[in-house]
Amino acid sequence: MIEVKDAVKRFDGFAALDGATLSVPAGSVYGLVGPNGAGKSTLIRHLTGIYRQDEGTVAINGQPVWENAALKARVAAIPDDWYYFLQSTVRDMMCFYRGFYPAFSMERYEALKEVFAIDEKRVIRRLSKGMQKQVAFWLALCCMPDYLILDEPVDGLDPVMRRQVWSLVMGDVAERGTTVLVSSHNLRELEDVCDHVGIMDHGRVLLERSLAQLQDNMVKLQVVWPDGMTELPPELPVLHASKVGRIHTLIMRMGAQEAERCLAVYSPLLVDAVPLTLEEIFIYELGGADYAVKDIVL
Repeated sequence: MIEVKDAVKRFDGFAALDGATLSVPAGSVYGLVGPNGAGKSTLIRHLTGIYRQDEGTVAINGQPVWENAALKARVAAIPDDWYYFLQSTVRDMMCFYRGFYPAFSMERYEALKEVFAIDEKRVIRRLSKGMQKQVAFWLALCCMPDYLILDEPVDGLDPVMRRQVWSLVMGDVAERGTTVLVSSHNLRELEDVCDHVGIMDHGRVLLERSLAQLQDNMVKLQVVWPDGMTELPPELPVLHASKVGRIHTLIMRMGAQEAERCLAVYSPLLVDAVPLTLEEIFIYELGGADYAVKDIVL
């Protein structure tokens, strides 16, 4: 289990983390989402032991991460900007990883050669960005980690390789109980793989729930009012409303059945509940229409 409690990290007076609290259940896939500058990468650097928090606690499996070599031998990470030695080949980096991870599996390394199909004698810096990311996954998965921490993990990969990589990661979750924390702006992709989601902004985790709970606590409804009723009743607790023709689209912070009961008072001609995507939940949890794309007139 990954636990962060009231973590604070300041840089020159700026609080990159401002009391962040997060809990990742063991064996889950946890999606950490938020706008640019929310503190996601800073939090990840604490979980991998690069930064030490000024206040609060950062722990994995009940143990503090900072200066804990035995614990970090069970944690593999792929940052957004993956580091490798400039003149190293794939095999050179494999030997480097093998020296730090006692559980490193040469059997798996050989097996994944067939998956990634990259010559292990090639110098990594001469590979494309997508191929470098494949090498990062190749090595990280061979470390046989109990905890896998990913920051924009599939950026640069083609659609087929994205599916291949996620298949490998989800196989480890199912077979080995690996706990995965992934930060990404690709919310559609996270929706397919995550069972828990945390939304972060201004150095804090605003909320964290299972994906099912998030989708149950907010609903999108398409409504057609009776003839003569064209405007939205002001007393309805609506986060956002839009209109195309006679169809009103409403976002409400409640379950679908409760929302339909609220609307039934006005005898609508049509009420259709539509599941929200993770992207829509993200936008409206962070401020609704105020956070949406703004039109600028020049």
